[in-house]
Amino acid sequence: MLKEFTKGILKENPILVLALGLCPTLAVTTTAYNGIGMGVAVIFVLTMSNIIISLIRKTVPSKIRIPIFITVIATFVTIVKLVMAGYTPSLSKQLGIFVPLIVVNCIILGRAEAFASKHGVLVSALDGLGMGIGFTIVLFLMGVVREIIGSGTLTLGFPLLADPHTISVFGKGYSSALLMILPPGGFLTLGTFMWLKQLLMKNE
Repeated sequence: MLKEFTKGILKENPILVLALGLCPTLAVTTTAYNGIGMGVAVIFVLTMSNIIISLIRKTVPSKIRIPIFITVIATFVTIVKLVMAGYTPSLSKQLGIFVPLIVVNCIILGRAEAFASKHGVLVSALDGLGMGIGFTIVLFLMGVVREIIGSGTLTLGFPLLADPHTISVFGKGYSSALLMILPPGGFLTLGTFMWLKQLLMKNE
């Protein structure tokens, strides 16, 4: 069971290995806090939807399984959206349309179809949690790199638990590289992370 949890962190990381969920990955990682916020939302939706889909897997007719899966996922996304709008409105505004789009995120639907619909509840929950954590780690690290280089600042916090706090990394004289917080900077950062991942796996 530990293998099902740890595989999503590095070996089968949804971003660096499977190349899933790239749209929100590139769009929201302009700050570390945004990366954490999106990551936590995906962890919740992925874990809970995996649990429910695993529970109902034997009662759902094969022909309508995808609409059922999307309905389950959309339920948890709605919960996330309402909680985020109510308790962290600034984060909700920053993430924008990408929170509702979790419904059709390839990571969520992919794990539902490929794993949760074929395995037991506990294993499916561990799979969702591991994949979500792996997704969140990459979002956070990309956010850190892009924000520090692109803005000279670092915004840290944890949704619902700790308000975001921005610190200046290089001081007022820093000439920021604006490219890093624009879409091309996202592609450059993601490509570098993928290269480092391949280098790490090659050396093992």
